[in-house]
Amino acid sequence: MAVSFPSSQLSPSMDRTTQWVFSQDIPTDLIVEVGNSCFPLHKLMMVPKSGYIRKKVHQAADPAAIIPIEISDIPGGAEAFDRAARFCYGVNFEITVYNIAALRCAAEYLEMTEEHGEASLASRTEEFLEKAALKTLSGAVAVLRSCEELLPFADKIGLVQRSIDVIGLKACKEATFPTRSPTEWWAAELSSLPPIFFQKVLAAMQARSASPKTLATAISTYTNLTLPNNATLTTHHQTHLESIVSLLPPNDTVALPISFFCVLLRNAIAVSASPASHENLEKRISSLLDTATLTDLLTITLDPSGERIANLDSVRKVISGFVERETSGSGRSLAGIFYGGGVALCSAPMQKVARMVDAFVAEIATDAEMPISKFVGIAGAIPKSARKFDDDLYRAVDIYLKAHHGLDEIDREKVCSVMDPLKLSYEARLHASQNKRLPLQIVLSALYYDQLKIRSGKGDLNMVTSPHLPTAEVVRKQAKADASLAQENETLRTELARMKMLVSNFEQSQGSGSSRYAKAVAAPSKKPTFFASFSRTFGKLNPFRHGSKDTSNIADDLSVDVAVVKPKKRRSSIS
Repeated sequence: MAVSFPSSQLSPSMDRTTQWVFSQDIPTDLIVEVGNSCFPLHKLMMVPKSGYIRKKVHQAADPAAIIPIEISDIPGGAEAFDRAARFCYGVNFEITVYNIAALRCAAEYLEMTEEHGEASLASRTEEFLEKAALKTLSGAVAVLRSCEELLPFADKIGLVQRSIDVIGLKACKEATFPTRSPTEWWAAELSSLPPIFFQKVLAAMQARSASPKTLATAISTYTNLTLPNNATLTTHHQTHLESIVSLLPPNDTVALPISFFCVLLRNAIAVSASPASHENLEKRISSLLDTATLTDLLTITLDPSGERIANLDSVRKVISGFVERETSGSGRSLAGIFYGGGVALCSAPMQKVARMVDAFVAEIATDAEMPISKFVGIAGAIPKSARKFDDDLYRAVDIYLKAHHGLDEIDREKVCSVMDPLKLSYEARLHASQNKRLPLQIVLSALYYDQLKIRSGKGDLNMVTSPHLPTAEVVRKQAKADASLAQENETLRTELARMKMLVSNFEQSQGSGSSRYAKAVAAPSKKPTFFASFSRTFGKLNPFRHGSKDTSNIADDLSVDVAVVKPKKRRSSIS
């Protein structure tokens, strides 16, 4: 009895199989439904080849009648069953690396193995896997990729692990002994795998002692080829990016450059990835920060278009993480660094990062919308003891003050709080003394330092403080000068405090109408005070006589450090 079915329910290959069955002029006695597709077949052809069909026929109430069989969970669906049915009927069809996985799973599901007949579909597919599909890296990748839609059955019969082992072996060999160009073609082949399989391939490569460089090549190539351009990233890529971050090996097993992590963090920010992904990338970047460049930090900061500052919090966390790592690694406490403990954190990596951060804040200082808190937060993330000279930081401060010219005295003091005017080189202090953008207290601090040098009689200022003359003679003079300067600086601080107190009392007396404090301030002293000496010198170093200078010519070469205690900052300013 022939049964007709709408051709719209059949694929072209299924339709050909059905036409072949009908052309035999033998009534069908077996109806197999796979999803929305129906196959009119014959027990005579199917039962000897398939143990699964044989069981269903034997379980039927009337084995002689037309038996309907419904199959809903066969791996590969109707396409795979169609090829299995054609195999039972002896119809030729092509086996490729793209359908072999589905055929192998269908053969196992339908029990078309050697136990249920010679020359089974299972043995035919196994022969193709061993002699063709799994002989090359490209073939193994194609097989593994097709297994994604066959899970968990493909994993159950071991096809997934077999493919992974072959890929891991051949990728390691190709990375060590390239057979074609470009030499990294094998990494591009792996980029077609879904993240779940790519992670397992990485584990297989590690098990075979793949070098950190090989793993880094695989990961960076996979990321570059599977993530779109920054400008086209959308929230739809969030899951994929989080998958890439989760499969990153530990830092000590892979040699990925910091630029790779910076780009990945920028993308994570763009697609609003999970906080765990952000934290993972920030920790990796902070551990490699001493190898970073200014471009790397700007990569994190700018938006995908590269035209606007989009994120500074991640940069601050990265810098803070690096400082914490350096501090814990050297056995020092952060409290000692930031709160006057006198600990000097001046390791070579810390100094390198400090210079880079100073250059970074100089770049972002031009943004007119940059709040003071953000600027100070990043510039101040590096401990002050990590800088021998603050010339670069002074340049960044001056650029910020130029771009934000409407700030009042208090806000300008907040901006300048990140630097120490006593750690400026002679040229920078000379510029600062004539810089009208700086708050008065910073100008006075620079002038006090030079005034102290003049009074101590230590010779030419330029010779003592300039970083351009790191000779043995300068070092000896500096060492001899520091001992007396430390003592005289205490006197300077006392004089400054007393002078501020007198000025404050004078201002109060003027506001209240009393003349007693005014007389106390105006009365001449019997012996010359430091204030009188300072006034005479102040005329020669008048910071407003020649106007303001640009900071572009400030020397970047810093090499001499002068250990002088900074005058204590007061809320009141001297007018």
